[in-house]
Amino acid sequence: MRSYHLRPGAGIDGLSLREHDVPEPGPGQVLLRVRAAALSLRELLVLDGTYPLPVRPDVVPGCAGVGEVVAVGPGVTRVTAGDRVAASVFPDWLDGPFSLDNAAQLGSSLDGVLTEYALAGERGLVPLPGHLSFEEAAALPLTGVTAWNAVTGGRPPSAGETVLTLGSGGVSLFAVRFAALAGARVIATTRTPGKAERLRALGAHEVVVTGDDPDWGAQVRRRTGGRGVDRVVDVVGNLPQSLAAVAPGGEIAFVGHSLGAAAPSAAALFGAGAVLRPLAVGSRAQFEAMNRAVEGAGLRPPVHRVFPFEEVPQALRYYRAGGFVGNVVVAQP
Repeated sequence: MRSYHLRPGAGIDGLSLREHDVPEPGPGQVLLRVRAAALSLRELLVLDGTYPLPVRPDVVPGCAGVGEVVAVGPGVTRVTAGDRVAASVFPDWLDGPFSLDNAAQLGSSLDGVLTEYALAGERGLVPLPGHLSFEEAAALPLTGVTAWNAVTGGRPPSAGETVLTLGSGGVSLFAVRFAALAGARVIATTRTPGKAERLRALGAHEVVVTGDDPDWGAQVRRRTGGRGVDRVVDVVGNLPQSLAAVAPGGEIAFVGHSLGAAAPSAAALFGAGAVLRPLAVGSRAQFEAMNRAVEGAGLRPPVHRVFPFEEVPQALRYYRAGGFVGNVVVAQP
């Protein structure tokens, strides 16, 4: 078998592809044949050495992977050989709030999914929705669960409320669909007019084309008659504009880990009268709840491009260049 390994801070050029013996699963472990892995900004941060959580030298990168169970170790009861499963990004986070006790993460402190075979603990595995291909399902463990947590993890939206999503990245595309599924009115932003129709097709009721407007929060507030939105899914870290767009008593689900140069003042935080809820992906219980919603509604994550396993560095460079809508996936036969 082959797997990629990284050198923290060395970037994409620091990846190496090596051969290993296929491992045997021990007690409570499962051997997976990894079939697809979705790329994300998170992987670039890990490679570049700017990720906020610890990264182990020589670790196998990639946190969002799906595959087939090949073999199970003694005592495994949750899955059997042949099952189609996804690996939870935080395999020890089963339910409840996030804590340091469950902070071990695939592709940084634990070996990840940019490999042909992977060992996984059975409790960190989740069955895949039956209608999805491996390439489609690869988006679920990271961007899907993060969006589900952002939309439902605080006070779940109700019909008639307004949810604002920012941009057309993977988390935002899922958030549009989950919010619309809950009956909320969805306003999406994009910098480019060409992406507006794609966002509408996924369920956005209105799209605000921000262009280079630094005060797009005021544009959004005008769309709500001056009241503001009930929830913002902020993946870009522009809290001043999210605060300008949110209604008093609303919530900002803060997905990004950086504020860039746009840190809000204490007066802006207090004056907004909203809840700021930072989050990091989600638990296995949230993953399972999301999958029930995905399967019940027949949702299909959009796949933009699929690269073969041998072209992981090229796939990462393509992802870094941006400009697309949908998921970039590395797939294996």
